[in-house]
Amino acid sequence: MARKKELTTVADKLEQLEELQAIHSKIDAIHILKGELPIEVADLEDEIAGTQKRVAKVQVEIDDAQAEIEHRKTLMKEAQSLITKYDKQLHNVKNNREFDALNKEIELQKLEIQLAEKKIREANFTIENHKKQLDEIQKRLDSKEKDLDIKKKELQNIIKDTEKEEKELNEKAKEMEGEVEERFLLAFNRIRKSYKNGLAVVKVSRNACGGCFGFIPPQTQSEIRTKKKISTCEHCGRIISGVDDSAVFISEEEMA
Repeated sequence: MARKKELTTVADKLEQLEELQAIHSKIDAIHILKGELPIEVADLEDEIAGTQKRVAKVQVEIDDAQAEIEHRKTLMKEAQSLITKYDKQLHNVKNNREFDALNKEIELQKLEIQLAEKKIREANFTIENHKKQLDEIQKRLDSKEKDLDIKKKELQNIIKDTEKEEKELNEKAKEMEGEVEERFLLAFNRIRKSYKNGLAVVKVSRNACGGCFGFIPPQTQSEIRTKKKISTCEHCGRIISGVDDSAVFISEEEMA
């Protein structure tokens, strides 16, 4: 952990916070450049993974239906063989009892064939519907994969262009955070998280807070210029590090 640098004046501490804000603002700018791409890529990857699982499940159901067809065809062959066997035996029966028993067996095997035919029709219907589903799912999957490829390449190009700078900035920010007084660092991080633009340290510009643009009275501006204490905006709570005197002065009346 970096050793905290002992700063003797409020002005030094404000300068340090300004520098830390400047570093984080540069990092934020890189994140803005990436935009929603990281989230979009992650969402697409999750969606594609879910769709692939759906494809696999439908394919298993098709395979099961195909296996059912093969199984029923085998049962039909066995039933037909038994019918042929029993037909031959009918010619050699010795009494009505044997004749009726063989006829009953033949009827049972015919019912087995009918049942197998019914199951085969159902399985073929399942396969036909599932194949249609697969075609539709695959089209969506192909489209999502193309979108993912485009967004990944776009994100990779941005990362390639900014990776070195972002790494250096993150290292610099971490080093400086180790030097900032803990209570100021806690306040800095808390304020940054409160606002989308990540601005925790701002200056007064044109009589207004550089963060929320709330009016800063002249007396308060005079106190801020002295840098004898850490001042915060009464409207948004941001730390005010100074007054930008290069901006054109606008009176309170003009602002109203």
